Amino acid sequence: MNVAITGGARGIGLATAKAFVAQGARVYIGDIDEAAAQGAAAEIGATGLGVDVRSRESFAAFLAAVDGPLEVLVNNAGIMPMGRFADEDDLITDAIFDINVKGVLTGTKLALPGMLERGGGHIVNVASYLGEVPAAGLASYCASKHTVIGFTESLRDELHGTGVTVTAVLPSAVRTDLVAGVQLGGVLPTVDPERIANAVVASCRHRRTLVAVPGWMRGYEFAAAVLPDRLLAAVRGRLTRDRVLHRLDTAARAAYDSRVRRASADH
Repeated sequence: MNVAITGGARGIGLATAKAFVAQGARVYIGDIDEAAAQGAAAEIGATGLGVDVRSRESFAAFLAAVDGPLEVLVNNAGIMPMGRFADEDDLITDAIFDINVKGVLTGTKLALPGMLERGGGHIVNVASYLGEVPAAGLASYCASKHTVIGFTESLRDELHGTGVTVTAVLPSAVRTDLVAGVQLGGVLPTVDPERIANAVVASCRHRRTLVAVPGWMRGYEFAAAVLPDRLLAAVRGRLTRDRVLHRLDTAARAAYDSRVRRASADH
């Protein structure tokens, strides 16, 4: 089985690559940091390549490097800048949507023709449960992941009967660079990247549309439909608002923010 994973040099992407390799898959890691992709791939027995998901040409070259039919595409590349929306630089806003949304659409559009021709294939979009739960200090990020969820559900219906399926995996807070500087624990559900990786691999078997990790988080959707706004706002305050807007450790987050700014300016 050939598997291509974007944003595969670190975090969820790398954990997912390891999980697929353990299942005997031929894995192709793509990352904007080509050296990191190659280094990570060498350690786990995969192939590492550079890819900028904002570029159709770069993404096409990445998928063309797959030796044989592409059976699974994992759209994992994403960024999560934090801060007040009014202070967010336009370059950062554009990068969030170019990477988190346009990258998913571009990769999917490139992978679909071959999958449809063969009558089989699976696409996994790594979204976030913050695509369902509003979070202060993450407005653009939440909007991007909400879009990915809507895209996944709509495309899933469009592909009905073709043999090609699409799943969106919705992680809670994951212990990776994306949450650097955020005080974890308490009422904020937090998991390791390996748990997300296992959910991605499992989706190739069950092919469900939406998979939240942990699954009990989907209870929020039912609660949000019946609880008053004031109570929901209090819950969301404890989940993210206080952590991101008032208690964020900007020093601990500096390295990640610098990497995001460089990538945004280089495009």
